[in-house]
This record gives sequence, C-alpha cells and structure tokens, in this order.
Amino acid sequence: MLSFFSRLIGILFVAVALVAAVIDGTKSIAASHFVSTPLGVHWVEFFPDSLEAARLSVQSQVPWLWDPVIQWILMLPTWAVAGVLGALFVWLGTRRSRRYAGVI
Repeated sequence: MLSFFSRLIGILFVAVALVAAVIDGTKSIAASHFVSTPLGVHWVEFFPDSLEAARLSVQSQVPWLWDPVIQWILMLPTWAVAGVLGALFVWLGTRRSRRYAGVI
C-alpha cells in the first residue's frame, strides 16, 4: 500500500514537471531564447504567504539550512526539481523482485 502511494506521488510530480516544461517551452518559443522559471517564482505565484512562513519556520529551527541549501533549490527550474522528486518517488515505490538463495 505504501508503494502505491509513493508511485502515485511520483507520478503527480512527473506530471507537474511535464506541465512546467511545457510552460517554459512555450515561453522560450515566444521569447526566441531559453526561458526557465525557478521553483521559487512558481511558489510565490501559487502560494504567496506560505513561502515566507516556510522561511521563518526553517530559519527558527535550522538557521544554516535556508540560506545555502533551500535558496539554491528555489533557484532551480521547476521542471527539474519536480522531475527529480517524481523519479525518486516512483523509484521508491517500485517493487523489488525477491531472490531466494539456493532455491531453484
């Protein structure tokens, strides 16, 4: 059951990555040069108050984590972050084949 939810979350992340890639591709065609929208920009567009709340929460708990790590992730393209997370969750949700030692 847990593997099903992991695969479902992974597929949703992959779908978000595809939508973000199509949006960036459309913007790139319209602008005649490569355009990639960072994750932070999409976060501010869709959930404006939660970014500041997340920043305050992380900085109060683990102050060294926000500035170098999370800000770097927020500057990455949305399609890349969602694609990596999707691939990770799908991989975690795959069933491994059982190997029986010595039994044919």
